[in-house]
Amino acid sequence: MIEAMAVREAPEAQALEEYRPELTGYCYRMLGSSFEAEDAVQETMLRAWRALDKFEGRSQLRSWLYSIATNVCLDVLGGKERKVRPMQLGEPGAPVIESLAATRPEGEWILPMPDGRVVDDGGDPAEVAAAKETLKLAFVAALQFLPPKQRAVLILRDVLRWKASEVAELLDTSEASVNSALQRARATIDQQGVDLDEVADPSDEEHADLLKRYMEAFESYDMEALTALLHEDATLSMPPYELWLTGHDDIVAWMMGPGYQCEGSRLVPVAANGSIAFGQYRPGGPNGGHEPWGLVVLETREGKVSGLNTFLDTASLFPLFGLPPALP
Repeated sequence: MIEAMAVREAPEAQALEEYRPELTGYCYRMLGSSFEAEDAVQETMLRAWRALDKFEGRSQLRSWLYSIATNVCLDVLGGKERKVRPMQLGEPGAPVIESLAATRPEGEWILPMPDGRVVDDGGDPAEVAAAKETLKLAFVAALQFLPPKQRAVLILRDVLRWKASEVAELLDTSEASVNSALQRARATIDQQGVDLDEVADPSDEEHADLLKRYMEAFESYDMEALTALLHEDATLSMPPYELWLTGHDDIVAWMMGPGYQCEGSRLVPVAANGSIAFGQYRPGGPNGGHEPWGLVVLETREGKVSGLNTFLDTASLFPLFGLPPALP
């Protein structure tokens, strides 16, 4: 991103770039969009580079970058409506094609984020697990209910574990104000049914087994096997459509009805939002191949699938996740 600058001052550029992944994770939680997060980090790096000669406290480089990133995010969020998921827009729909009538622009949805852009899998296992937990779609969506500054306070205090004094300095406010904002933010998050202290994800082995069983069931289009993997209250959504379904009966009815064209799909696993995820390719590509259909993120609870989220903007999302443009 700052290649031209790096030629002139490689050590300084490298020092800034080392913080890119964690800053991207911070901006993603703030903004709810992988694309907006990367743009915000780009702007953060540019602002930091331009002001680097004025920066004296080099031992506080990380705090300085977070201060810039916070201001960039607050600028982006100014006057904008919060990003949403289909489940937050009203009652579930019926598993019929007419339910696809309403759509919203991609910029209004919570969008997925590749784990590899924000989490270092080689880090401390407990810290990696905690970081992935706070990338879950439900948590990122809950954050969007907070006013921007409360959002920053909660992420810095409860996700990144900053001290109240550090957050107060970053936001140019008092510790009392930070603690008050944090209390209000936690109450709002609780109202959304999200508990940061409750880690309900399966172990790595269970995670891998559930992914394998789901892929086998879906690729063979075995609805009985698929139903066995779903919670009774599982949800299905497909942004940019406002449609969402609930209950495995309606999900299966959709897949056997309007969604039947997905039979014969192939799935390519990826890592997204600390969750099971994959690129889905439907039959229909050239020479009998498969073409992109959606980036699917599965939510899980107690060893089963509680949510199927298919993001249909493959032109943007597949390159982001390093997925090929087609399968032979």
